[in-house]
Amino acid sequence: MPASKDSISQLIKNLAINLGFDACGITKATPLQKESFIFKEWLKNGNHASMTYMSRNVDKRLNPTLLNSWVSSVIMVLYNYYPHDKSLSEGKYKISKYAYGKDYHDVIKEKLQKIVDGVEDEVGKVIARVFVDSAPVLEKAWAVKCGLGWIGKNSCLINKKKGSFFFIGTIITNLELSYDKEELGEYCGSCTQCMDACPTAAIISPGIIDSRKCISYLTIEHKGELPAEQRDNLNDWIFGCDICQDVCPWNRFSKPHKEPAFNPYPQLSRMSNQDWEELDEKTFNMLFEGTAVERVGYEGLRRNIEQGIRNKE
Repeated sequence: MPASKDSISQLIKNLAINLGFDACGITKATPLQKESFIFKEWLKNGNHASMTYMSRNVDKRLNPTLLNSWVSSVIMVLYNYYPHDKSLSEGKYKISKYAYGKDYHDVIKEKLQKIVDGVEDEVGKVIARVFVDSAPVLEKAWAVKCGLGWIGKNSCLINKKKGSFFFIGTIITNLELSYDKEELGEYCGSCTQCMDACPTAAIISPGIIDSRKCISYLTIEHKGELPAEQRDNLNDWIFGCDICQDVCPWNRFSKPHKEPAFNPYPQLSRMSNQDWEELDEKTFNMLFEGTAVERVGYEGLRRNIEQGIRNKE
């Protein structure tokens, strides 16, 4: 007797939880309507800065059936990365919490594939693709559709029970499944702590980020010299920034992750201000091989550190 939509959907959620994911939701693959206008306006206003890839495949980002015609369902999962020891984002030179350990793309994608494999073990061959920031997919919008949270004023996906310190993974499949209800509420209320705390005023309106001002963008994506008008506002962040999440009241629910791969190398945890200022390429390669920080390269990180040195002079 063929497995029912309900039983396959529950199997997917059970597999996800058993693999360490904190939440899993499923929705029907349909064009995004409200998000289409917001995203296109964001692009039109140049808020994507030099991230030109965001302006490519726009229609596919907004409609997964254009990405692959066989798509029937979108499965979204959340994976906690909130660290036990937050010292790397509290010291003189700071790294965003998501980048402490092994590159999350590799860790999460492997787990997503295991979900697909687990489903095939039960129901036979299925058509599916897995993504972790690796395809034109609006992950946060789809997570909302799956009932996993809402988009906060800092543009992060916020979950009532878990806050916002998690990675988002995506599976698209040809399977017809049972679908969860969309999160229709928005629970930031009158709170503007994230907007007030941003030192560069990058949150230009609730949920809208001007990347040209965002510390995460400036320290990771921006190439070449840092903009003169923002150099003094980096607050010693040398890779990414957590300010708008750290001040969010919903993150009082954040609990330390249980993923060993996300723990930093012991030597990285022991870095002093002097160690950062004297960082050479050999040490960079040793500390950051296979991590998210590797993508900015030695020269990029060195640029950010040197700006921090100048700012404290």
